Amino acid sequence: MRTLSALPILLAVLVHAAPAAAGSLTIGERQRLVAHLEMTEHWLSTEVDGLSAAQLTFRPSPNTWSIKDVVEHLAIAEPQYWQQVQASLKTPVTPGYKPEATDAGILWYGIDRTERTTTGDARVPDGRFKTAAEALASFTTLRAAMLTLARESQDDFRGRKLIEGNMDVYQWFLMISTHAQRHILQIQEIKGDKRYPKN
Repeated sequence: MRTLSALPILLAVLVHAAPAAAGSLTIGERQRLVAHLEMTEHWLSTEVDGLSAAQLTFRPSPNTWSIKDVVEHLAIAEPQYWQQVQASLKTPVTPGYKPEATDAGILWYGIDRTERTTTGDARVPDGRFKTAAEALASFTTLRAAMLTLARESQDDFRGRKLIEGNMDVYQWFLMISTHAQRHILQIQEIKGDKRYPKN
């Protein structure tokens, strides 16, 4: 796809980025976080744009999600993940904190769908959004707030541990975007089903 032509280059830059020490975000870290958030927001919108009701609600099997379900899941999950970012930024900085997780591992999570997991009950699509467009609008509105923080905050994302996690706040913020990427790939898998409606 033309809109994704720069994706391999962007991912190469992200994966090969040098790790940063605790403290305020470096220019490179900030640029990478913003770029990833922008990429997944645009990519999701592109994948959903122009789809018919039949395409949005098609399920490859009775127990799998439709594209509408995937978009709704993201609209439900990201506010929960965002709350964890905000709560973690209110905690004290831990001098010398070194997370168990790695930036590269978090980025790989967004690419590799060989291992599938089931989401928690609080993030299962439940029909609270009447349409995929409504869910996407909610997702996009929250992304605007996320991008504002990513672009402007001077908080110490690296020196703070994620509440109930094995990563720093920067990594969790990046994980929000790679989680979306993972589900965008799921949408592409749904579209690749031979029974997927043509319109």
